[in-house]
Amino acid sequence: MTGNYPSDWATRSAARVMALLSAANGHRAEQLPMADFYNTVVDYINLYRDFQIWQGDRTGAFAFCQYPFLVSLGGKMQIMEADAKRQMAERFKEAFFRTALHGLVTDPFLSLRIRRSALIEDSLNQLQSRHFDLKKKLRIEFVNEDGVDAGGLTKEWFLLLVRDLFDPQYGMFTFDDDSHLCWFNPASFENTEEFRLVGTIIGLAIHNSNILDVHFPRACYKKLLGHVCGLEDLKKLRPALGRGLEQLLSYDDDDVETVFCRDFVAEYEAFGEVKQVPLVPNGDRIPVTKDNKQEFVDRYVNWVLNDSIETQFAAFKAGFGYVCGGNALSLFRPAEIELMVCGGTELDIQGLEGVTEYEGFTSSDGTVRNFWDVVNAYPTEMKRKLLLFVTGTDRIPATGIQNMAFKVSCLGEESENLPISHTCFNQICLYRYSTREKLEEKLSKAVMWR
Repeated sequence: MTGNYPSDWATRSAARVMALLSAANGHRAEQLPMADFYNTVVDYINLYRDFQIWQGDRTGAFAFCQYPFLVSLGGKMQIMEADAKRQMAERFKEAFFRTALHGLVTDPFLSLRIRRSALIEDSLNQLQSRHFDLKKKLRIEFVNEDGVDAGGLTKEWFLLLVRDLFDPQYGMFTFDDDSHLCWFNPASFENTEEFRLVGTIIGLAIHNSNILDVHFPRACYKKLLGHVCGLEDLKKLRPALGRGLEQLLSYDDDDVETVFCRDFVAEYEAFGEVKQVPLVPNGDRIPVTKDNKQEFVDRYVNWVLNDSIETQFAAFKAGFGYVCGGNALSLFRPAEIELMVCGGTELDIQGLEGVTEYEGFTSSDGTVRNFWDVVNAYPTEMKRKLLLFVTGTDRIPATGIQNMAFKVSCLGEESENLPISHTCFNQICLYRYSTREKLEEKLSKAVMWR
């Protein structure tokens, strides 16, 4: 692709045709994967310059960012990272003169000193006080503990913080038994600062390439991008409620009021007690009928996904925007944001073997060959458990397994002990087990007993 593509009519025309195909795909029941529309050749141009043309040009010059479905996820992440660096450079210039004036030293990192006993409190207070540093590289120090953060402490901090914030006992989020997804608790007593913290954590995870064990529905990422959510989104979050509303809409007889016995009221559970909220003024005295059932469903969906959590989600979105805000965010699709947060599910063991590094072994060592033979023979569920054992998550990076760090290290000679892992470094440590069968036995026990 030539450097003067912005003025190339053929490129512009091809992009417009692809835009029509992409739009048509969006209306299909079974859609092609979004990656099928990526044009990886585009990754070889100066994408940030293309982004600047799209962002600032008012002459109608062509830019691929006008057609973001053509830009790969990795390309979009490059743009977001470059834009974050630009924003930080501007802030650094402003801060430099202020700090120089007072003889202060500017920290090039977002450095947090966290007490394990006050994990949420310290994280919240320090992130609030370092508001303008959130786009810097994160570095964690746990108080009264040795160790320099080479990525492992950051990973552990994310893991512990997400575990505590999303604990059902903490009350910020509700969890659906059918979908296994979480949603903002309309009855939460937590102040908005803690929801802002969760949004900031999600943004920091993206910015620092950490996969989080969070289970939001796609609707959450749609709302972050300003997309409208509807009944289909509710069905994925709360399948039982979604099915009930669908049954109501599909019922064509005139006795809707008698059969369904519903008023214009929404219900939710608040710490074991069922609460009712009118969807319209005096909704508890307005029955759902054949004539108004569509309005009832629309209002109910809107209440669950928007009105009931308006305050909580506004704080969450603001926190996310502190880290990932800007025009670059508009290039992403909801599914791409979800992929950056949660990682991918497509596990390619041969690809993983190709990126693995060895310490105390070589790739041709008998123990290593036995290890990969065993892993390749594992069923999918065991492969995921192995990945969880070694990395702390059963997901792979958003940009694919080729960008994943994975290390196999030697613990010593023949032993009866089990393998161990260091999830902070994506590292598994093996003994030189004498046979393939013994390696399989020891590895499987270690993975299952995690």
